[in-house]
Amino acid sequence: MSTRPLALVTGSSTGIGLEIARELGRRGHDLVLCADEPLDEAVNRLGRSGVVTHPVHADLGTEQGVQELLDVVDGLGTPLEVAALNVGIGQGGAFLDSPVQAHLEVVRVDVVGTVQLAHGLLAGMVQRGRGRVLVTSSVVSGLPGPYQATYNASKSFVQSFTEALQTELADTGVSVTLLRPGATESAFWRRSGLTSSLLGRMPKDDPGATARAGVQGLFEGKRQVVPATPTGRLLDATAAVVPSRVKAALQAVMSRPR
Repeated sequence: MSTRPLALVTGSSTGIGLEIARELGRRGHDLVLCADEPLDEAVNRLGRSGVVTHPVHADLGTEQGVQELLDVVDGLGTPLEVAALNVGIGQGGAFLDSPVQAHLEVVRVDVVGTVQLAHGLLAGMVQRGRGRVLVTSSVVSGLPGPYQATYNASKSFVQSFTEALQTELADTGVSVTLLRPGATESAFWRRSGLTSSLLGRMPKDDPGATARAGVQGLFEGKRQVVPATPTGRLLDATAAVVPSRVKAALQAVMSRPR
């Protein structure tokens, strides 16, 4: 059994997830990395800095994939100290222009997978009376999402779900932090089909800065972190004060394919 603390990061092949993994590695954690695409680059980059990694290739939109990841974590024999539930996918374009299965996949990964994984991991943390969980939502959780309808809705669920857990787990020794980034540079835009939208073409936040803010907030026990970046602050302020109909119209301009 390793003497280093163990952390799990989902969606850790690229983008924010990879940078969260790097931050946790710098803090002395061994890492379970999970993605639905190859993790070779992430493993190589982290390995060069001396971090021990356990890569898991799994689709967290399936019950089997989540259980496979839980089995790997359990099989390591080391208590899980940190879990970063970061994986998320989107589907750009008008709702009716994509097959319903594409939208259901967003719900399965972003919502169902998050709930199943959280349930499987939190039980052990609560039993031990310690642990930290970082859940990645988005500043668009407060915005209706024309042309990325299921993604915005899924992030609204994730935010509400996380805030509920924060209250339920308040006296257990387990902290839950919500990370709400703005538009951040990652493979998300390509995979979601949003590269031609105004939002897809605008300058993005640095994933390293976003990850550092999230991990710092996690270890400080913060309930919520919105990185102090231009897009994050602007979208968060818009969601807080602008009427819903106006927010939907603004999101439509930003997300409509060009």
